[in-house]
Amino acid sequence: MSHWLTVAVPTPAHSGLGMPLTYRACRALAAGSIVRVPLGKREVLGVVWGAAQPPAPDLAPQVRPVAGVFDGLPPLATDWRQLIEFTARYYQRALGEVALAALPPQLRTQTGAQMARRLKRYLSDAPAKPGHERLDAACCAASGAACPAAASIVHSPEQSRALAEIEQHGGPFLLFGATGSGKTEVYMHATEQLLARDTLAQALVLVPEINLTPQLQARFMQRFAPRHGAHAIVALHSGLTPAQRLTAWLAAHSGSARIVLGTRVAVLASMPHLRLIVVDEEHDSSYKQQEGARYSARDLAVYRGRLVGAKVLLGSATPSLESWYASTPAADGGPGRYRRLVMPRRIGAETADAGLPRVRRIDMSQQPKGALIAPPLLAAIGQRVARGQQALLLLNRRGWAPQLHCPDCDWSSACPHCSAYRVFHKIDRTLRCHHCGLTQRVPRACPVCGNVDLGAWGRGTEQLEERLADLLADVRRPDGTPARITRIDADSTRGQDQLQAQLARFHAGEMDVLVGTQMIAKGHDFRRVTLVAAVQPDAALFASDFRAPERLFALLMQAAGRAGRDAASGAASEMWLQTRHPRHPLYEALAAHDYPAFAAAQLAARAQAGLPPFSYLALLRAEARTQLAAQAFLTAARQTAQHTLAGDAALSSALEQVAWYPAVPLTVQRVANIERAQMLIESASRTALQRVLSACQPLLHSLRSAPEHRTLVRWAIDVDPLGV
Repeated sequence: MSHWLTVAVPTPAHSGLGMPLTYRACRALAAGSIVRVPLGKREVLGVVWGAAQPPAPDLAPQVRPVAGVFDGLPPLATDWRQLIEFTARYYQRALGEVALAALPPQLRTQTGAQMARRLKRYLSDAPAKPGHERLDAACCAASGAACPAAASIVHSPEQSRALAEIEQHGGPFLLFGATGSGKTEVYMHATEQLLARDTLAQALVLVPEINLTPQLQARFMQRFAPRHGAHAIVALHSGLTPAQRLTAWLAAHSGSARIVLGTRVAVLASMPHLRLIVVDEEHDSSYKQQEGARYSARDLAVYRGRLVGAKVLLGSATPSLESWYASTPAADGGPGRYRRLVMPRRIGAETADAGLPRVRRIDMSQQPKGALIAPPLLAAIGQRVARGQQALLLLNRRGWAPQLHCPDCDWSSACPHCSAYRVFHKIDRTLRCHHCGLTQRVPRACPVCGNVDLGAWGRGTEQLEERLADLLADVRRPDGTPARITRIDADSTRGQDQLQAQLARFHAGEMDVLVGTQMIAKGHDFRRVTLVAAVQPDAALFASDFRAPERLFALLMQAAGRAGRDAASGAASEMWLQTRHPRHPLYEALAAHDYPAFAAAQLAARAQAGLPPFSYLALLRAEARTQLAAQAFLTAARQTAQHTLAGDAALSSALEQVAWYPAVPLTVQRVANIERAQMLIESASRTALQRVLSACQPLLHSLRSAPEHRTLVRWAIDVDPLGV
């Protein structure tokens, strides 16, 4: 007897095969079962989505059979499948594409027999069933002794109020806490209360970047391993090896992992007993996936919490304006969807301003021409090093210089394949395109006119590191040795564990000055840093993207938060800004550490302009061999949609609420010889926008196959885009 199943398989949305496909099996399989099925000439991983209607008798022989079943794996839960369905529907992607992207990569390459052997090894190595490891905690409680996790922890009044609110209410919560106010302790204590209350409950803690995971995992291990065992805390992110990622996923899926720490990909992990979701640094743009299914992990966390009845805690010192607005009470003109918890003071500080670094603005127009580091800032850094303290310098541009140029003929190091310049890296004497990866040796002379005197335009972290070493050559540490400078960016941390090794040396006080990009500006607890400086922050003040001021303020506020985290040195900590616009309102708000004032001004401007969170956006993107072809496809899509949907009575009203803007090139319009264009679609109604986007899917597939668009490479829809 044949059983007919619908199976989600990994097909991209633009393929036209977005829905589950029908297969037959010799036995009934539960929805959520993981199987292997034939797809074309390949055999791929699939997820059983449910039973299918029997096909017509003449078509039944054409339905292909399931190739294998992972019998040892429990089926994926109903709420997980509902989460995947929502993600695919809202972000306009194929169901199977989202479902299979949420599974560990190594699972996709396993056969049923291989998986059975893997599960056997996993189960033989696994510790006792969930619940057994709690005997230690029970013994502590029975004997009256303090459990290791709770020993000697005294919460501030603000932490206690926040924890009481989390305990009493359902959320979602926005924890608005100053850097150093103890947000991580709130996360851990809320998790501790949950695990003590529910013997099966799981908690998911999200961080924006992989490099923040190890230190957070170490803190959770120290707190929870004595009580629950080290196996109960796992990390889940793309930086793990395939085997490590599969093991962590199995632990989460089986429920043996009580705490899962991860990046945005972890929001889609299978966790059958999920009861708490924490999104740390919730404002960070890294939570938005930029390739494939362009989902927002922060927004999916809120949806998943509502779906499974889990509490959701969003934390940040500089919340996204969307979350800030959502947490504004109805009495103050906001929607009041989130409950706002406020912790404005650093741990040990008596007032909100105490312990926060003093912000000093240097007007670079009054400094020596061409100065990379202003003399007053250089003197301040030297004083800190001489006292045994540390300094952090932020320059969000890696390499030695953004480009090389010839002063005689105006040649520049433009990438031949991209609309961008190749960056000069002095360390290995190369020109690298940070978009397509093209790497070439620096020419001995100008390729056009032969001039050997090529100049570097702009500054990067390599140049800043080298110049600082020269400028601080005479500065001595308290032990009499020269000042030590290190650099952390994507180039200096390419090797495995290089980042953690460099951070460990800086934490240990072996290095005095840390130069880096935004990698060093968030999440790190540097106890000896008393001075932070932003070297060239002005570029983002006048960017065309309406979110640029929000991102800049968050970056600078987060960077400032690295200074003075040790209460003993907090009063003397400083944040220096090298700027040509010292009186800019953004810097005025930063100097006052006044995020609410900055947010109010930004929200007022966005409300007047009709921008998010007061409207909803989507981008229709196209890539083609020529810019003309990419824009022609987008223009045809708009015209076809407006003509076709207007004739549908059910969609015409939604179409009237949607505005279509002309197709334009992206800021970097050519990457790897592929031209890129986009079209902005806007509406004051999220529902109307979603209905129009869904209705456009078949139209886009039809246009894609038209002869006049044969040079089109791909198209994609980006819902709630971060960059416009």
